[in-house]
Amino acid sequence: MALKEIRDMLDKKEISVVELTEAYLDKINKRDKKINSYITVCQENALEDAKKAQDRINAGLSDAFTGIPISVKDNICTLGVKTTCASRMLEDFIPPYDATVMEKLKKSGIVMLGKTNMDEFAMGGSSQTSYFGGVKNPYDTDRVTGGSSGGAAASVAAGLCAAALGSDTGGSVRQPASFCGVTGLKPTYGAVSRWGLIAFASSLDQIGVIAKSAEDTGYLLNGIYGYDKNDATSSKKSEGDYTSLVGSNITGLKVGVPKEFFGDGLNDEVKAAVLNAVEYYKKLGCEIVDVSLPGLEYAVSAYYLISSAEAASNLSRFDGIKYGLRSGLGEDYSDLIKNSRREGFGNEVKRRIMLGNYALCSGYYDAYYRNATRIRTQLRNEYKEIFEKCDVMLTPTAPTTAYKIGEQENDPVKMYLADIYTVTVNIAGLPAISTTCGYDSNGMPIGMSLIGKSFDEKTLIAVCDRFERDFDRKEAAL
Repeated sequence: MALKEIRDMLDKKEISVVELTEAYLDKINKRDKKINSYITVCQENALEDAKKAQDRINAGLSDAFTGIPISVKDNICTLGVKTTCASRMLEDFIPPYDATVMEKLKKSGIVMLGKTNMDEFAMGGSSQTSYFGGVKNPYDTDRVTGGSSGGAAASVAAGLCAAALGSDTGGSVRQPASFCGVTGLKPTYGAVSRWGLIAFASSLDQIGVIAKSAEDTGYLLNGIYGYDKNDATSSKKSEGDYTSLVGSNITGLKVGVPKEFFGDGLNDEVKAAVLNAVEYYKKLGCEIVDVSLPGLEYAVSAYYLISSAEAASNLSRFDGIKYGLRSGLGEDYSDLIKNSRREGFGNEVKRRIMLGNYALCSGYYDAYYRNATRIRTQLRNEYKEIFEKCDVMLTPTAPTTAYKIGEQENDPVKMYLADIYTVTVNIAGLPAISTTCGYDSNGMPIGMSLIGKSFDEKTLIAVCDRFERDFDRKEAAL
């Protein structure tokens, strides 16, 4: 059901918040053993919040999110509830505060069902690097969910929550949404506060939304957007009311199709499904515009240099002294730090810390990091030129559909290249939304992405919603 349908049922008292919450918790207890989408299930807290939400509804004080049950990615801080980043380093970390997005939703009376599984510290593209075990795809439990918000996407796809909060650093909301057959929205950088999001790469990270439809992502975005004085990178430009254009006429809208996204490396079934979506918009009266993003060739290299450099800086705070895992080994201060990090971080996190420190070293900085920032500027300029010609850009979300668990995880280069269609959006700070546009021969979902102008999420949601209304989406088999 759509979020506004759930809202209507709750307000009309056709179902109570407690009944709704119990139904989701029961499904989690029965189904999540198969997919491992949750790290922490907040059974008692959720039921307590449900009772409070019902009291608000009974008193006629309900808000848009009062009693709506959601899941939250486990790198978003939640007061009194474990926030582990799927890492041994933070296995027992209980934040003494809420992230800004959680403060906003709690004021509305949201019900948090639990914290979802992910790649460790959001580093990965399959949600298999988690210290708590990998996440499995509800469409086929032998396949990955994508990453790093794989648990969030799986929880929505399997019907284990009404919607989910995730984070997107290089496609971490959109790629798992694509693999799991749901809709994922990455807002403009600065549109949603990052305060309380445990940092991976601060200039790229953005909290996003995963739901069953584009309209639902806009509905939830209405509850979390806005300027935050605690976040120096948040913006006052966000307008809100992100579903206001849903249902509007999109005839004459210009849809850009970049040739670089349809070259070598793109699976034939994915290509066909996305090009069918292009034809769909053409039949609706949209103008299809051929555009070019030549910087795509360098995007993955630039992204991994920038993100790894920022990760090396951000994760330096985890030393076993202030907080996090403290090793029992080591005779002095240096040994304690080394052993704490050796024991607390997984292989992928260590790999990126090493890459980031290497790129920032004297003698390598100009050759690697500085060149990566130049490519960032180039990509921003290329997008600026594209959006002078069109309103939105349509691309595949990922080169393939969800692959088998264990197929790519041992090949970092292959894993990194899988992000080629999503990372440019984070580098340029733009909004993007991914939705299902078809299914491959194995029945796995195929995702397409719509990329928009800064702070123009309304248009993206409306254009995506128009496609979804005529698309026959299949539910996960689980």
